[in-house]
Amino acid sequence: MKGLDIIDGSYNSPQPLNASRLLPSLRFYRRLLRILYRLGVKAKKEGLQNDDFHATAFNILKALERSGVVFEVNGVENSSVSGPCIYMPNHMSVLETFVLPGFICPYKEMTFVIKDSLLKYPVFKDIMVAMDSVVVKRVNAREDLNTVLTEGAEKLRSGKSMIIFPQSTRTLDFSPKNFNTMGIKLALRAQVPVVPVAVKSDAWRHGSILKDFGKIDSTKKVYITFGKPMTVTGRGVEEHRQSIEFISGLLEKWGVTVLQ
Repeated sequence: MKGLDIIDGSYNSPQPLNASRLLPSLRFYRRLLRILYRLGVKAKKEGLQNDDFHATAFNILKALERSGVVFEVNGVENSSVSGPCIYMPNHMSVLETFVLPGFICPYKEMTFVIKDSLLKYPVFKDIMVAMDSVVVKRVNAREDLNTVLTEGAEKLRSGKSMIIFPQSTRTLDFSPKNFNTMGIKLALRAQVPVVPVAVKSDAWRHGSILKDFGKIDSTKKVYITFGKPMTVTGRGVEEHRQSIEFISGLLEKWGVTVLQ
């Protein structure tokens, strides 16, 4: 299986990219639909393994690069911590949902906490089910927390790491007030470390009709940085603060608005 060329915990898009910047969105979505269709068929027929998620993330990242998008990824070595952990990225676009497994799956089996609206998409539903995702409704916060603490802890005990997006929706800026403590609470329940992840992914813009399918803007660089794993103690207040500071500091460095 092909893998990304990660050197000293970092990945940078190769130069030159040999990418076509002519109609990048059209070119990318044609490739994306083929990738997801093949994965969905396999998910329905025989299920999926960690290697399938890794390969799919690799193929999608390469499809973005062929459309002109440049990546700079750092801190990948922080996934080598032993045992399962919880990844807590900020959520700017759908890009990180597709790409993050490419950097995590070589080290760990993983799954997501997802909103139930993602299960309405044909093919994508089969993929999310095959990933054994934890599904929340985003209607009743207390009910969602109970679902995540119960089902999430079970998956972590089985050895799977989890990606949780603490923001309730994807936004181009970052509001610390909207970065909830669900991941911290699950880490306390399951006694696993948390890994904050800073993401700038506005190269995949929000769509005007379907939010998940917006324009691919190849003039914007994608930045992803994995923080160091943190053991959550007490009520997790300090670790939550450190996660927000880590993400905020990098986003500001990358030119993203951090709200007060």
